[in-house]
Parts: sequence; C-alpha cells; structure tokens
Amino acid sequence: MRRPVAIGVVSVALLAVFSLPAQEAPAPGRNDSKAKTGTIGLYRNQQLAPDGPAGKLADGTPDLSGVWLGSGANSADISNSRSLKPGERVIMLPWAEDVVKNRLSKQDPEANCLPAGIPRGSPYPWRILQTPTHYFILFEGNIHSYRQIFMNGKHPDDPDPTWFGHSIGHWEGNTLVVDTVGFNDKFWFDYKGHPHTEKLHTIERYTRTDLGHMSIEVTIDDPGAYAKPFTTVGTATLMPGTELLEYICQENNQDLQKLQGPARGPGGQ
Repeated sequence: MRRPVAIGVVSVALLAVFSLPAQEAPAPGRNDSKAKTGTIGLYRNQQLAPDGPAGKLADGTPDLSGVWLGSGANSADISNSRSLKPGERVIMLPWAEDVVKNRLSKQDPEANCLPAGIPRGSPYPWRILQTPTHYFILFEGNIHSYRQIFMNGKHPDDPDPTWFGHSIGHWEGNTLVVDTVGFNDKFWFDYKGHPHTEKLHTIERYTRTDLGHMSIEVTIDDPGAYAKPFTTVGTATLMPGTELLEYICQENNQDLQKLQGPARGPGGQ
C-alpha cells in the first residue's frame, strides 16, 4: 500500500546501484506490523525509525542512505531566526534588498517547475545514495531531479553555471561536508525571493545524529549579494519503508503556446 501524500503530485522510484550497509535494511515498502507510526512533516501514519544509533556502511563510512524529509533551511524565509545558526544574520546588499521587495510569487522559479537550488527545501521526500566515488541526492519534488556529489574530487577551474552547481564531498569524522561552486543566478533561496549571484559558494554539513535524524547546516557565501557569509540550520527525518513517488512538474515548455497550426506527426504526417 502506498504512503498517503498531503500534496497532490508525486514521483517514480528510481533504481540505482549503491554500497550496501553492514546490516541488511528492510525491503522498501514492507508492512511491518511492529513498527511505530506517526506524522513526519505533512505525511500521516508513516513508519518511524526505531530508536538507536546511526549505522555505518561495510567500509566503515557513516550511512546516510535512505529516504528523508526536511532540509537545511526554512523554505519560507532564510532570514528568519529559526532558519539561522545562533548569532547569524542575513545582510543583503542594497540591490538585493530591492529585488526582494519587488518579486512576485508567480515569478518564483520553483513555482514554475524549475529546481529549488541550495539550500531551499520542499515538503517532499528526497533520497541519498552512496557509492565509493559519487553520492547522489534524488528529489521527489517540486522538480523530480537529482544532484551528484563527487567524493574526494576537485572543482573544475571554470565550471559552467548550473542550477545545482558542481559539488565535491569529503568526510570530517561523522559529518559529510559538501563544497559547491558554479551556480547560475536563477533560483531563489526561499519563497520570499532572496536572490544570489554566480559568486555563490555553499558548504553543506550532513551529520546523522541517530538512526532516525540528521542535522544539516549550510554556509552561504555570496559577496555579490550579501555583506557577509551566513549559516542556515535544519534537520531531516528518516522515512523508513517508503519510496520516492512520481512527481510530474518539469515540462516547463515556454514555447508551447507559440505553436500554430494542426498537430503533425514525424515527417509532417
């Protein structure tokens, strides 16, 4: 039986090969009558992770794999004190302040089926997959997409600007540190419309604090839009026994309404 979803559209499970944990995990979607259930975010009657410490993969690496809900920032407003590490402030440059004052909700790229970027989250689940060379983050929504993190790699000298940038990762104890550069300037940090430039540089820190929870910190450094760096904080909760579901929102065909004439098949037939 599929999990209930609080917001309409949902995303197809993706198949991928990843390193196995030291102990075999339950089969996805298994109905465990002994498992505790509760509310995770907007999802009711979800299986909850049992109490216990976080596990490790067979090679000793901390195991972050699984389907999670939550993010490293408040999606409504990253400048809200609840979104920030204690003592931090978001200080925009004058041009960025003007941009926020004049933005409209309908202009939000996320509302137009485009990627949310970093560190913006969503009310939908996401999955981490770990391999020896790459880690992947798969998103159920708003756009059904993915990020790839190159482990122990290095950034290209002049990366092409993209929605998720170029990410390299390494471990500092039990914390996964992800360094990302090469962003475009198109996504918003939140629903309020906080902007950024192509100078954006983010450092994410993922720490699985116990079997069912992970802390996430994201340091944002963009001298093109902000007077100083700041760090957002958040948590994610494991959703055991569930999978990502289909979420269709990425057609974003801006030219469709410009087409004229009858529909035609290949070769004009």
